[in-house]
Amino acid sequence: MEYVTLNNGIKMPILGFGVYQIPKEETKRCVCDAIQAGYRSIDTAQSYFNEAEVGEALVSCQIPRHEFFITTKVWIDNYGYEKCRKSMEESLRKLKTDYIDLVLLHQPFSDYYGAYRALEDLYEEGKIKAIGVSNFYPDRLSDLCLFERKIIPAVNQVEVNPFNAQFKAQANMEKYSVHMEAWAPFGEGRNGLFENNTLTHIGQKYDKSAAQVMLRWLIQRGVIVVCKSTHVERMKENFAVFDFALTHEDMEEIEKMNTNESLFFNHQDPAMVEWFDRIVKERRTNEDCRKDNKTW
Repeated sequence: MEYVTLNNGIKMPILGFGVYQIPKEETKRCVCDAIQAGYRSIDTAQSYFNEAEVGEALVSCQIPRHEFFITTKVWIDNYGYEKCRKSMEESLRKLKTDYIDLVLLHQPFSDYYGAYRALEDLYEEGKIKAIGVSNFYPDRLSDLCLFERKIIPAVNQVEVNPFNAQFKAQANMEKYSVHMEAWAPFGEGRNGLFENNTLTHIGQKYDKSAAQVMLRWLIQRGVIVVCKSTHVERMKENFAVFDFALTHEDMEEIEKMNTNESLFFNHQDPAMVEWFDRIVKERRTNEDCRKDNKTW
C-alpha cells in the first residue's frame, strides 16, 4: 500500500474501499471481504445508512483500530453547528469507535459553514483526526479556505475519472494544500469505460484490466482513490495496482480522454440543488419508516 501525508501530518492510504450503494444486509460481509483482501481505508457516510454495519465489520475482524483509516461524511440535513455535532456522536456510536480518521462535509449546500466549525472543534477535541469536504467546486473550496475557518480542509472528495479528469480542480486544491480524493474512479462504467480502447490497450501491456489502469492513473497523479465492489475477486483485482507503473506516454494518452464534464451531475445547476433537497427528505423519511417497522 502507498500512503499520502495530509496537510496536518496524518498518513492516509491512497487506495480505499467504499460502501456507497451497498445494501445494509451486504455491508458487513463486503467490508470483511475487503479487509481480508488488504484494504485498511474504509469510506462510508451518514447518507449511505450503513455506518453501523461498517462498525460491526471492523469489530468482528479483530484487527487493532489504529491499523484502519475510517472516513465518514456529514449529510446535508445534519448541517449547522449543533446538528453536526449531534450527528457525529451518532456516527461514532454506529462505527463503534472513539475517533474517526477523516470526516467530510458531503455536499456544498445549506449551512456548511456552521457544520465545518463543528468539525473544527471536534478535531481539536481529538474525536476527528482530519476534516475535509466533498463535492466542493474550486470557487467554494477557495471560499472555505480563505474565510472564517481555523483549519484548512485536508481532503476534497470529488468525481474523478478519465472522462472528468479534474486537472484544474486538482491544481486549485494543491494551492491550498488540500488533497484530492476520487469518487466514481470508474465512472460506474458509463460511456463504456471498462471497454474503452485506450484503457484496454494500455492494460494489455501490463496484463492489467481497464479498471486497474484507471486506478493506477489516479494514484500516479497523487489522487486518493475510493473504489467499490461487492465481489471478492474484483476487490482483489482493484487492490493489485501497486506492482506496475504507467509511462509518461500512457498518462498522456489517458489525459486525451478528458471531456471536462461530469458523468453524473452539476452541483451548480439550480435544478440539481432542488433534487438534493428532495432526496434529503425522501431518504430521511424512508430511514425513519425502516426504523419504525423494525421497532414494531
